Amino acid sequence: MAKDNLNKVFLSASIPYPDRDKKFYDTADIVSIRDAVRALATVVIPQAHLVWGGHPSITPLIRFVMGRMNADLKKHITLYQSLFFEDNFPPDNFAFENIVLTERRSNRDESLELMRNMLINDNDFKVGIFIGGMEGINNEYELFRKKHSDVLILPIASTGAAAKIIFETNPQQYDNRLLYDYAYMSMFRTLLSNILH
Repeated sequence: MAKDNLNKVFLSASIPYPDRDKKFYDTADIVSIRDAVRALATVVIPQAHLVWGGHPSITPLIRFVMGRMNADLKKHITLYQSLFFEDNFPPDNFAFENIVLTERRSNRDESLELMRNMLINDNDFKVGIFIGGMEGINNEYELFRKKHSDVLILPIASTGAAAKIIFETNPQQYDNRLLYDYAYMSMFRTLLSNILH
């Protein structure tokens, strides 16, 4: 059985779309985004509790990792998803035991804002990890920084996109490995060693 006192890890990640803001897509390293998400899930899920907001490019990656693990580890993850997207939920959503469905609001932005606020405010996180992403990652970063100002924040700049922009706003604040190290499994084991049981 999973432990109830697992440290919680917040993941904010997505793969930028080419038809959205070019500043995210042009620097995105899609292979690295996928590798980083898979490595993070592999390192975190057995020993901590991974929490993220559903994104169709990220949830299948985490489900893939989960498929290779013991079923009891389903209690080590929580997926948040807005009912605004109910008609387009990927089948992967239903593979997770812990899924928090937040209310549909009058439009997409308000629905996402509610989901993000619940996700970030209702959990006691020990670390926030930002991988790839677009404007939503920036929004989640600002919310997370305000609510969890004293915890470790890791923008994985080598994945490009929003994570790289976050890193570059204050590079001296972050470990240089976030920019240059592509050995994600080893990097996460090192940087998260204090929160992994």
